Amino acid sequence: MRETALNKIFITLIVVALAGGAGWYLWTTNYASRLPENVAFGNGRIEATEYDIATKYAGRVLTVSVQEGDMVEAGQVLATMDTVDLQAQLREAEALLREARESREYAAAIVLQRESELTFAQAELNRSLKLIDQGHVSQERVDQQRTALRSAQAALKAANIQVVQAEAGIEAAEARVERLQGNIADSQLATPISGRVLYRLTEPGEVLAAGGKVLSVLDLTDVYMTIFLPTAEVGNLIVGSEARIILDAIPQYTIPATISFVAPQAQFTPKAVETRSEREKLMFRVKVKIDSKLLKQHVEKVKTGVPGIAYVLLKPDAEWPAELQVRLP
Repeated sequence: MRETALNKIFITLIVVALAGGAGWYLWTTNYASRLPENVAFGNGRIEATEYDIATKYAGRVLTVSVQEGDMVEAGQVLATMDTVDLQAQLREAEALLREARESREYAAAIVLQRESELTFAQAELNRSLKLIDQGHVSQERVDQQRTALRSAQAALKAANIQVVQAEAGIEAAEARVERLQGNIADSQLATPISGRVLYRLTEPGEVLAAGGKVLSVLDLTDVYMTIFLPTAEVGNLIVGSEARIILDAIPQYTIPATISFVAPQAQFTPKAVETRSEREKLMFRVKVKIDSKLLKQHVEKVKTGVPGIAYVLLKPDAEWPAELQVRLP
């Protein structure tokens, strides 16, 4: 008896589903027959641009400060990563930077010393050259002073090279400090847009690889519906033209929109298209976008995944029929 009851329930569900599909098909067909020839339509679902809030580097999640469904503002920190290791590396890099700066000061002092030695060696040689003509200085002494002068010149050149090396060491140390400071800043995971948290994917204490997703945020000011239209209708569409959207949940309202994208290449339509005859055709994907200013006015009410129908004008200069005039709450 229990199996018989389950079978009856199963059969009832199938009948309801078929009746619903047939009803939708009949309504669509009848309504389509009443639309002007310059209006085309397709069914779809409301979608919004989704942003993944992910960690740039591998690490442990320290905090997650929002829940699914929370509204967030652009720039708001939603989660933080543990930075204990990075802080230690930063202190080490800052110490190396101080050491590099001291090395440059030392190298600069050596340059001054070598310059003084060179000046003295040059003066000694000049005096000896004057005295050699008078016989007061031997040629050997002059040769020794020439050698001392060349040694002083080489020592000064080496000291200058040490200064350049010290400056390069400072640049490298500064770059390391800046990189670590950037890594620490990147550990504060902020949202680039205002919107609603769609998914909370991790919890504090979890260890993520580089690029690990922590949250997903929906941009509720970038909302659109994707529909599929046949070649005969797509050929007249222009990006930027007016469109209309009527949602199943609020059929009493007609939402203004614009065509933001028309696929340059035909494709098979997905199973989301209700009728098999339409799925078997090659269709063009068309994106119908709702005005962001209108969305901002009703951002708390925006929901994604809601099914509906989008209507487009096949002629830019055509007028909308009365039943598709804009009606807003």
